[in-house]
Amino acid sequence: MTKLIGVIGAVALLTGGCGAPAATARDDRPVVLTTFTVLADIAGVVAGGHLRVESITKPGAEVHGYEPTPDDVKKAAAADLVVDNGLGLEAWFARFVAEVDAPHVVAGEGVAPVPIAEDAYAGEPNPHAWMSPLNVRTYVDNLVEAFAALAPQHAADFRANGERYRGELQRVHDDLVAALAVLPEGKRALVTCEGAFSYLARDAGLTERYLWAVNAEQQATPRQVAGVIEFVRAHAVPAVFCESTVSDAPMRQVVAATGAAFGGVLHVDSLSTPDGPVPTYLDLVRHDARTIAAALTRDPR
Repeated sequence: MTKLIGVIGAVALLTGGCGAPAATARDDRPVVLTTFTVLADIAGVVAGGHLRVESITKPGAEVHGYEPTPDDVKKAAAADLVVDNGLGLEAWFARFVAEVDAPHVVAGEGVAPVPIAEDAYAGEPNPHAWMSPLNVRTYVDNLVEAFAALAPQHAADFRANGERYRGELQRVHDDLVAALAVLPEGKRALVTCEGAFSYLARDAGLTERYLWAVNAEQQATPRQVAGVIEFVRAHAVPAVFCESTVSDAPMRQVVAATGAAFGGVLHVDSLSTPDGPVPTYLDLVRHDARTIAAALTRDPR
């Protein structure tokens, strides 16, 4: 009986220990807060674990017209560095940072902008510079410099991470151009909902056409739809596309009116969750290149 009581007591101690909450390890790494998930992934590669990188917007969120919450302002106030894209992407960002006292860096600083060609934004920089892996090399350089200033003891690692990433970006660019090089001259047109592919189209030698210039609008007018229908018919464009963060209903009207195929969903402004199709920036660019090339080279007409 004494032995049994001893065993019961030992079991009670063990189960009691299992039920007790584990101590949470304190994370003392400097906090870098980015405006959207694509930028967070790029920054995370450069940081290499030495910094805690977070995104204000969540996977799948639209960044152009995002409305910051009070929690976002609190996060920014507690951050050691805030990173935005620049080039007019985050229309809300100027108001946002005015409410917090945190240093920030513009990742797209130094990128040669491609101007928006039409609509209310004509002449303004196209903000989607990250859709060119070559441009992202500039992002990387800016982040390496900012991170080295933030955590100088890890500066050598940031530079090494940046150099390796620059090599990967060059390879992704080369693969993208090769994947789209098979397109014949008459089919080298990229028709999308948002005008987010100016840099990619430039790099790959494609003609860009879109329903609206920037997702801040998100609603295609009858005139915009009619203009794209006319373009698709005139150029016998085999397939059209739309982005993951907006409704494809207007582009489906183009499909119905022209007989062009709906080529698939492209990712621009947001990464997916880790189990989704584009959990990293490099996955995003590869996915889009493959989707575009496959649809434009598969002409059912």
